[in-house]
Amino acid sequence: MDKIKERFTILGQKIEAAEARAEAAEAENKKLNQTLLERDQEISSLQHKLSLAEDELEKSETKVKELKTASDEGETHRTTGENLARKVQLLEEELDKAEKDLKETTEKLRQVDVKAEHFERQVTRVEQERDEWERKHGEAVEKYQQSKRELDEVVAQMESL
Repeated sequence: MDKIKERFTILGQKIEAAEARAEAAEAENKKLNQTLLERDQEISSLQHKLSLAEDELEKSETKVKELKTASDEGETHRTTGENLARKVQLLEEELDKAEKDLKETTEKLRQVDVKAEHFERQVTRVEQERDEWERKHGEAVEKYQQSKRELDEVVAQMESL
């Protein structure tokens, strides 16, 4: 019987040891399940963050494309602006030249007007002189005819004598 008691005692100890191991295993299992649950949540969180990061990356890539397009358009506008600025400069130079030519032409026209006025005065003076000479010529012709008539009368009177 001692052996049986001893066996029971050993079995009791084995049961207690097995129960302790089972409790330890259950605690370890609970701990591992908790860790697994935390890892699953962490994975879900990281997947969510990854999804957000991918969305952000997509938005950033879109923005980069838009900025590149805007940059290209800006370069095109800058080039167009430079071309327009050169055209404006050339047009301003042409305008300056045209204004200079206009001033020179205006000055020459003014000089021609002054000369034309001078010649008009000379023509008026010469016409007046011509009119005066024509009048004097008319008077001289009239005096000549008067003298001729008188001479003809004198000749006629002398012939009648």
